[in-house]
Amino acid sequence: MTLAVHSSTSFINIKETKGIKTPDDFLGMVSFAQTKPSCLLITKSSMQEAHLSHERVIGNPIEGRKNEKREKLHVLTTTHSNNSTAVPVFVMLPLDTVTMGGKLNKPRLMNASLIALRSAGVEGVMVDAWWGLVEKDGPHKYNWEGYAELVKMCKEHGLKLQVVMSFHQCGGNVGDSCSIPLPPWVLEDIGKNPDLVYTDRSGRRNPEYISLGCDMLPVLNGRTPIQVYADYMRSFRERFNDYLGDVIVEIQVGLGPCGELRYPSYPESNGTWRFPGIGEFQNYDKYMRASLAASAKAAGKDDWGQGGPHDSGKYNQFPEDTGFFQNDGTWNSEYGKFFLEWYSGKLLEHGDRILGAAESIYQGTGAKLSGKVAGIHWHYNTRSHAAELTAGYYNTRDTNGYLPIARMFGKHHVVFNFTCMEMRDGEQPQSANCSPEGLVRQVKKATRTSEVELAGENALERYDGGAYSQVLATSRSDSGNALSAFTFLRMNKRLFEPENWQNLGQFVKSMSEGGRNARRPECDSSRADLYVGFIKKTHSMKVQEIALV
Repeated sequence: MTLAVHSSTSFINIKETKGIKTPDDFLGMVSFAQTKPSCLLITKSSMQEAHLSHERVIGNPIEGRKNEKREKLHVLTTTHSNNSTAVPVFVMLPLDTVTMGGKLNKPRLMNASLIALRSAGVEGVMVDAWWGLVEKDGPHKYNWEGYAELVKMCKEHGLKLQVVMSFHQCGGNVGDSCSIPLPPWVLEDIGKNPDLVYTDRSGRRNPEYISLGCDMLPVLNGRTPIQVYADYMRSFRERFNDYLGDVIVEIQVGLGPCGELRYPSYPESNGTWRFPGIGEFQNYDKYMRASLAASAKAAGKDDWGQGGPHDSGKYNQFPEDTGFFQNDGTWNSEYGKFFLEWYSGKLLEHGDRILGAAESIYQGTGAKLSGKVAGIHWHYNTRSHAAELTAGYYNTRDTNGYLPIARMFGKHHVVFNFTCMEMRDGEQPQSANCSPEGLVRQVKKATRTSEVELAGENALERYDGGAYSQVLATSRSDSGNALSAFTFLRMNKRLFEPENWQNLGQFVKSMSEGGRNARRPECDSSRADLYVGFIKKTHSMKVQEIALV
């Protein structure tokens, strides 16, 4: 989602589980409050009071950092590096954290929310640095001012920052609460040459992201897309060089739709796709067609270069409804293997180019690099894994599509960020042949084999104990790589509701202790008794809510 919810899997419909508890919900995990807490959330209107309260509770983080000029390394903090079982937790900020005018949105409320998150033990926050906002006014005209204000605010409150280089549009995916298109000058070029964006077999264009088919062609005002992305990242480095490795600890490099390394094979806008459809291949712009034709010619099979598979079905079909994806379908034929190797190979080349540029730009800054891969878990329990194939992951019963991605990430020292960490197989509809747990296990093994760090996100906005417990289980190294960090989706008014806030605080505490069972007292002044926090009630048991964002 962001999806965004900032994740591609944010659309999955979970079976209603409210009120149903199974024994394995809490095995070896933390116990989350299920009853209405006798606490309430309040805010103080005075920002001065908030700041003073913050200093009283957790001290002044700035003073504590003045003499901490340590060598910039690829680590988050000394505390976390000393405890290999601890998993730092970040929280995603709203998609519209910076306005279309380039200003920080609702700075007083943002400041209040950041203080609250710090009091809960959160390591830091994640924010999208939208290409469509920063370079909106023209090529090479960058406006980072709204983000600069946020960086300073995070530094003041002792929070770390993960920044996403978001080269995709916001809007058109579930959870997208605002619309941020690509820069106007880019849209002008697309208007003149519609083949700059991904295209499906029926000719439907998707303006969410520039087609990787023209990565190395000077189609954007005389620059290649890779050059444009590199210039953007270089501008960010120059603007925030003093904060890299200290406050800004991670740069997540946008690699495709929703920031993920994939094709836009399941676009939800205008009802084109709905869960659990198999999606469609996105190789029909003229640049992708030319590449396919050249590859087919090199293989001595000119007729294979005329387009994608003719029998791969429509967006909302099931694998068994198609000739290509059914169990004994043409996906496993000589032609099918050729096409899928080409299609997935182009995606790997795309990621390799952008991450190579990012590595050269941010090397030595102390900031980690990460890339995001979509958690496409529907039809995972079929032979062809159709939904993964159309997205560009050549992962079938017989091939491992995530090992090549992990190795490519490892080549550039990039953290592998993966979604759906909170999902369970039993929550999914049987007809969709889902297995988020199996998919996560496979990815964990691929990253372990490739010696690549693995970080995670939740795909859905969830606050229940079952979801938190599943994340705690996947954060451990039992079935592969342990998580190096986890980013929670997302900061909004629901997060600050009393029970949700209490659960988050307990989750953060448990993650910092390696997932051990550690229940917090009802009103823990050491962590959450801040101006946005839990205040013990003396006369009323009624919970009041405050909307912060």
